[in-house]
Amino acid sequence: MTMTRTWFITGASRGFGRVWAAAALERGDRVAATARRPETLQDLAETYGDRVLPITLDVTDRAQVFGAVDRAATVFGGLDVVVNNAGYGLFGMVEETTEEQARAQIETNLFGPLWVTQAALPILRAQGSGHLVQVSSIGGIAAFPTLGLYNASKWALEGMSEALAQEVGPLGIAVTIVEPGPYGTDWAGESAAHTTPIAAYEPIRQARRAGSTARAPQDPSATADVLLKLVDLPEPPLRLFLGGYPYPIAEKVYQQRLATWRQWRELAELA
Repeated sequence: MTMTRTWFITGASRGFGRVWAAAALERGDRVAATARRPETLQDLAETYGDRVLPITLDVTDRAQVFGAVDRAATVFGGLDVVVNNAGYGLFGMVEETTEEQARAQIETNLFGPLWVTQAALPILRAQGSGHLVQVSSIGGIAAFPTLGLYNASKWALEGMSEALAQEVGPLGIAVTIVEPGPYGTDWAGESAAHTTPIAAYEPIRQARRAGSTARAPQDPSATADVLLKLVDLPEPPLRLFLGGYPYPIAEKVYQQRLATWRQWRELAELA
């Protein structure tokens, strides 16, 4: 029989965060659901009562993050699963990206999870248990034109999380980096940011756009059972793709990297 778990989920107003919060609540778990706009969580509170704790949270505000995590742990008496889901896509070429856009992308997609992780770890360490779920992307292991800064934020999240897993594993805390393919989460919709185009890049932009429209985003609700099973595993994996889409991309990327390293090994070893 599955034990009742207590979750802390960022970005719970829509997309994966919303789907996973609802799935956890539906099976009887408790969820501290965070969002920038708390009214987006009202229906969850009306449906699930005191098993859901809606919290207003901007993950780029470190002090607010620590307060939110502490409040959730105090109300529920601890935390079992911490899901760093809040994030958004920044679309545009590297040259086009303004300093403000670049900093905002990293602040949300990297520093947000860092602050939540730092806030949660003292609680999880004291318990000697817990599971950190870091939501990355296929864009966390493969780079794509028009997504340079988004790729940078997710590659950084992956590096931090892989080191983190080695640091906290001996303390009884698991870390899983979840790497979804394309899902209809509004990542590329209302929540996305866009650069001001430079005309020279238009052919590249058009080619990327054509490739994107050729595939239909999957329904994020299809991931709910996967996440529930993931957090119930006694020894969860460090990495988990969502959907079958990432596999051929990942295989091709790693084959190309190995081939390049091998091709230029003789030059490298002259150093």
